[in-house]
Amino acid sequence: VKHFIEDSGRGFRKVVASPEPKKIVQLKTIKELVEKKEIVICCGGGGIPVIKEKGKWKGVEAVIDKDKASQLLANSLNIKEMIILTDVEFVYSNFNKKNQKKIRKISVKELKEMLEKGEFGKGSMKPKIEACIKFIESGGKKAVITSLEKLADAVKGKTGTKITK
Repeated sequence: VKHFIEDSGRGFRKVVASPEPKKIVQLKTIKELVEKKEIVICCGGGGIPVIKEKGKWKGVEAVIDKDKASQLLANSLNIKEMIILTDVEFVYSNFNKKNQKKIRKISVKELKEMLEKGEFGKGSMKPKIEACIKFIESGGKKAVITSLEKLADAVKGKTGTKITK
């Protein structure tokens, strides 16, 4: 049975499973390229979902969340700082409401409390927040969420939402 849902006024899209990423299949190759100072582009769109069946990798009909795949990759490479890009410069409390407020710096504990209150949009900011929390709880030191346009400033520590332990 195929399921389709309306996609925020943009038409319809097919609904498929979205499992948690468990492993970065090409981690060894990615690590070797990173160590050689090569530019590596991976986990875009979350990567290609596969399962191992009878000793061989097989593609499956699913979507892997790009933020959670990026978190898994960063932790697997023992990266200490991670930046997640989105379409806004900061994470906001009360997003798109009259009392919305920029969050410049926040702890994992505070973020978890906001998550429990349903503060972040399910398909937009929530997976980014969850990925940052897991990144830090799995050994990362700092995560930043910002926009592509502000990436250079975020790298310098001038903007974006900084998330720490």
